[in-house]
Amino acid sequence: MHAIRIMGAALLLVGMLPGRAASAQPGVPLTTLSTSALEKRLGSIDAELAQLASYSLLSGVGSVGYRSDTHKDRAHVEWIQIELGQEETIDQVILVPAIWRDTKIGFRADGFPLEFRVVVGTGQDTKGTVVASFGEQDHLLPRISPVVASFPATHASWVRVEASVLSPRAWDDLFIFQLSEILVFSGEEDVALQKPVKTSSPEQDKGAARDKKFLVDGFVPYLMDAAQGDQSLAFLSKIGIGDQPALIIDLGTSQPLNRIHLHALDLSDTVPQSAPSDFCTPRRLIVEGANRQDFSDAVRLIEYHMESIYNAGPIIMRSFPETSCRYVRLTAIEPFINVLGEPCGSQIGFSEIEIFSQGRNVALGKPAQANFFVKDMERSFSALTDGRNLYGRILSVRDWLSELARRHDLEAERPLVVAELGQRYALQKTNLKRMGWLATLLAAGIIFTILIDRIIRMRHIARIRERLAADLHDELGASIHTIGLLSDLAEDARGTPQELSTLHRRIRAETERSGAAVRHCTDMLQADDLYTDLLADMQRASNRIMARLEHDISIEGENFLNQLKPRTRADLFLFYKECMINISRHSEATRFTTHLKATHNRIHLRISDNGRGLVRSGEEGIPSSIKRRARLLGAKVTVDSPATGGTCIDLKLRTRNWGFRK
Repeated sequence: MHAIRIMGAALLLVGMLPGRAASAQPGVPLTTLSTSALEKRLGSIDAELAQLASYSLLSGVGSVGYRSDTHKDRAHVEWIQIELGQEETIDQVILVPAIWRDTKIGFRADGFPLEFRVVVGTGQDTKGTVVASFGEQDHLLPRISPVVASFPATHASWVRVEASVLSPRAWDDLFIFQLSEILVFSGEEDVALQKPVKTSSPEQDKGAARDKKFLVDGFVPYLMDAAQGDQSLAFLSKIGIGDQPALIIDLGTSQPLNRIHLHALDLSDTVPQSAPSDFCTPRRLIVEGANRQDFSDAVRLIEYHMESIYNAGPIIMRSFPETSCRYVRLTAIEPFINVLGEPCGSQIGFSEIEIFSQGRNVALGKPAQANFFVKDMERSFSALTDGRNLYGRILSVRDWLSELARRHDLEAERPLVVAELGQRYALQKTNLKRMGWLATLLAAGIIFTILIDRIIRMRHIARIRERLAADLHDELGASIHTIGLLSDLAEDARGTPQELSTLHRRIRAETERSGAAVRHCTDMLQADDLYTDLLADMQRASNRIMARLEHDISIEGENFLNQLKPRTRADLFLFYKECMINISRHSEATRFTTHLKATHNRIHLRISDNGRGLVRSGEEGIPSSIKRRARLLGAKVTVDSPATGGTCIDLKLRTRNWGFRK
């Protein structure tokens, strides 16, 4: 039973080893979380990733952004400041990195600062207030996603991004400050769109793909690829629709408008592209608003002019002064001319047209039409306002870029969680192996314990049988021998009636003692009250067994005798009785002496007589009954014949044997 309990406790202990009591909370070190918390965290990461927008990088030709002057070391301050023109209430700034295609590790941010802060201010306040800061401890790199800096709503007329520790650009390892886009949000409005930009150092490659004005042009290096929503094919007209094709959207009611987003046609996903990046985007486009269907009261909202390929992108975003309109008309003053095949001619197409009133797309689901005739139209006008693109649902720009930033954080965390779980699983596997070995060892131990216990029990039973036999032999043998001696004495005392009567009484007493010994011999195994006065018991036994032989008994250390275990006292007394019987029967002695010496850890008993001595010497000369009793006592016995004659029996017993014998 003890072995089974030990096995259960050990299995429980091993099974509990990997567990740690903690829950998955943001900012909590992974090593402090329990395995179940890590598994739950991994599941929540995967579930959240499935709901977030994915990275779909822009291909073809387009603006890259701004690049500062170069430096040979990283500790240089470079800054970019955006003038908002008027005081705005802002609560978020998003930095979009310029992306480089690395030949070894793939896409990565190029020239993104390692340490920077976002400072905002109003009017002539040049110092401003720091609303967000990032350092190397934030591990922003490597990344291709935006970095989102959110803060409490703050009034500002300018926003400055100050970089204090630069990173190297990929191709020559010179240190620069480079960004693709900076967006400053007031609610859902990017108030930095098309605003003036100041920088701390001269621009590189101005007039090509890099220019500080591209920091606020609304073009980012991603395609909007949301996780939800069904695909929608973009509207694309046929070729040859006239010199100034126009699209008209009826908003249903007059509403205050202030922003428009034109989602460019979804291009072919082949490599290389089968069409240019500005495919079907008008070179010059006028957006007008009106409250009359015939546009007799038209107001020009914006004019878009594509000066170069760098003025085209996935989403053309433009803001304008708030104007109340019901109808919106987009007229291609200079339409796109398709010369890629036969026939050639003007063509127009958009994936979606979003028109905003107070941050809400009021064109969603509204009817659209054109000023050109459409026959056998393959793509419906409804695609212009269905709120979907080729990838699914169209998100607000703020939500879209925030989801990309969140995706980066989760994808950076996920391998750490997987690695920690891998270590935990490896530990569990190791513990499982150990538990298997431990279970095997414990099972073997249980079997071994059962076998040993069985052997011990069998030996115990054998010892009980042997002890019962010895006790019966010693008790009955002594009594019967005494009866025999008394009978002989009674025969000799027939002429002395008084002595004969005494002998008869003693014979009667010995007879009753023999009967009691037979009835109660098993009680001697557990009796604690037997032979409590060993000296007196030994003297009585000598007088009874040795009859008229002269004898002398001496004892040293009587107080140590009283400390002996009851079983040891009984065995010692029975050993002494057996020696008396053997002397009485075989020695032909006339006198004997007994000396018992006890110390705190040893017993020495010496019995000597003046008889005829041993017939055989050495181990063979020791009577078997004495050997058996000494063995039960756990003592060493020797018998020899001194030169002076007679026999000497020596018994030596260690009374302190570390508790192995009871």
